[in-house]
Amino acid sequence: MTTQPTQVQAPLCTLGEGPVWDGRDQSLYWVDILESRVHRMAADGSFSSWDTGQPVGAVVPRASGGLVVAVRDGFMALDPVSGTLTTLAEVEKDRPGNRMNDGSCDRAGRFYAGTMAFDESPEAGALYRLDPDLSVTTLITGVGTSNGIGWSPDERLMYYVDSQAHSVDVFDYDPATGQIGGRRPFKAVGEGGGVGEVDVVPDGLTVDAEGGVWVAVWEGYALLHHDPAGQLIGIVELPAARVTSCVFGGPDLDRLYITTAEGPGESGGALFVCEPGVTGQPSHPFRG
Repeated sequence: MTTQPTQVQAPLCTLGEGPVWDGRDQSLYWVDILESRVHRMAADGSFSSWDTGQPVGAVVPRASGGLVVAVRDGFMALDPVSGTLTTLAEVEKDRPGNRMNDGSCDRAGRFYAGTMAFDESPEAGALYRLDPDLSVTTLITGVGTSNGIGWSPDERLMYYVDSQAHSVDVFDYDPATGQIGGRRPFKAVGEGGGVGEVDVVPDGLTVDAEGGVWVAVWEGYALLHHDPAGQLIGIVELPAARVTSCVFGGPDLDRLYITTAEGPGESGGALFVCEPGVTGQPSHPFRG
């Protein structure tokens, strides 16, 4: 399967990342990490954005209203009306050389997001969980670049990317508690796996309603579609080398939105959309 994406006439990003679909108002949100901005594309096609004042790695809707962002200093609430940011929980306050990166919410409304070093020092990052009571739990340490997170349709598996490890891993997941265990490789990307180049790495991901895992490939000009067993079954080719993440959206969750970053290719930093022939799972809001 090869699907031809089209470019959305949206603001270009230096480092576009973390798209999330808000089914409540049929809006797409995504971030520009290095420009410290959150972007929104509304149902009518209009755009708006907010300045977070510090690098922002992920954004999710908040069930009680507004948004929650994972920024350099931790988790913060963003009021889209006033633009005000309020700290919910600090993360790695003692490590100013780190910032938060990609993240996502599970069905229970727990927000998972990780960190990385600005200079990409090995094993400097970690993966955290922000619970609805605003407590923070450290789940994994020694992470290179914490990246894409997604769940199987039955929420018994959690997929996770450490880009520096060139690996998409899978955990056993307990939806009642949010605990993870039994980490094992799902698919290698780069360093002889996936598309096979050392400087090609897995970035963000999403999981469709059939359990297929879609992995964005940084420097790979592609989005890779794997079946639940980890076999590559499709490729979405893009005119941008640095493909960063993806999410299903639209009224029927049949549109796949793809973010990219500046770099080689005709359209680095652009937002793309395609209809891959499968539907996705809904994005979930933070319930704190």
